Amino acid sequence: MSHTRPSLLERLPLLAQHRILAYALAILSAVLAGALRGVVDPLFPPGFPFLTFFPAVILSAFLLGRGPGILSAALCGVIAWYFFIAPPFSFAIATTTATAMLFYAGVVAVDIALVDMMQRANARLREERERTRELAAQRLQLVERSDLLFNELQHRVSNNLMMVAALLRVQRRAIADEAAKQVLDNAVHRIQLIGRIQRQLYDMSGRQVALHALVTELVADLAEAGGKPGVVCRVDAQADLVLDPNALIPLALILAEAVANAFEHGFADRETGRIDVVVRSADGTLDLSVTDDGAGLPEGFDITHTNSLGLTIATTLARQLGGQFAVAAAPTGGTITRLKIEAIAPPAAAR
Repeated sequence: MSHTRPSLLERLPLLAQHRILAYALAILSAVLAGALRGVVDPLFPPGFPFLTFFPAVILSAFLLGRGPGILSAALCGVIAWYFFIAPPFSFAIATTTATAMLFYAGVVAVDIALVDMMQRANARLREERERTRELAAQRLQLVERSDLLFNELQHRVSNNLMMVAALLRVQRRAIADEAAKQVLDNAVHRIQLIGRIQRQLYDMSGRQVALHALVTELVADLAEAGGKPGVVCRVDAQADLVLDPNALIPLALILAEAVANAFEHGFADRETGRIDVVVRSADGTLDLSVTDDGAGLPEGFDITHTNSLGLTIATTLARQLGGQFAVAAAPTGGTITRLKIEAIAPPAAAR
């Protein structure tokens, strides 16, 4: 954090580490005040013995501190008493002399006390400012460390999922049944997908990633995995949407299933085509649709009687989210997969 240079008031009293010099300057101020009083003495009528001494005392206390201020006040009083209070050049005590000296002592005592109170208040303010700066620096370090630990946790979870996928892949080698191998392949794919999603759930600051960013990146990964560069995937996602993390992974799995089915079935015999992913929110309901212009659904398709494990899982996840999942023929040909859920967080959660 940057440190601002303290003002002159905050640095008072000066010469705090060189007190001998401070007291020497206080003595010098008294001597100079006496000399100046002697110069201007012919210009004033009798009755102003402390004319130049009050400023000297105040400046000494203000700039050098209470101790030098008291020393300057004492010396100024002695000089004024000896040279400028009748009878001059003596320390004779008369009623008028005592009154003048008591008046002088009272005024300089109040001045020094006020200056000292101000400097103590400035010192406390300076200490509080330093304490606040230190606390802010400690808080910043704590936040940075928390972010680091949080990101490390995210990566560890993702790495553990990838390790589970790798173990399943090793186990697959010992299986001869092709159907069982296919089941393991699907499991590995989904675990790897969850691992990638886990990495994308939060940005480097620990804030949850907006839904449109996650969907865009996920669709790009799925398009690359589809292995058909001629199939164009387009994402149109509302920018201010943030979904609860507990709902985000199921939604991403359903999206992955819809896009994968479009590549696997819609474009099984084609190398070109288009997949549109649209995410919208209205009246607290999230609407996710995946539309392709591929081969379309087989005749008599019914999602409630399908043998597809992926669609069964997607239907189950949608039901857990309290939403609706449907697969139907698109009006312009091809297939449209749609998910509607109500578990959407307010846009303010993206801040």
